[in-house]
Amino acid sequence: MKKIIVMLVIALAAGYGFLGYHFILFDDSLKILKKTGVRYENTVVDARGTKKLEILLKPDLLEAGIQDLVKQLDTAAEKAQQ
Repeated sequence: MKKIIVMLVIALAAGYGFLGYHFILFDDSLKILKKTGVRYENTVVDARGTKKLEILLKPDLLEAGIQDLVKQLDTAAEKAQQ
């Protein structure tokens, strides 16, 4: 019984930690941003094939700093094309 309780506490702690981050899947990479609050919304974001504007319109992603990440990805793509 003790083992079950310990495993349950560990699983709950891992789940709570998981909800503190945005996991954003882009076409060629996975990026992780720290959330400003612990919420279920936009924990895993599939951004493959989406336009930048769709991602930038989500308020909680903006608070986490997605605009800096998008700029970083744009400059990396420009360097790769040269």
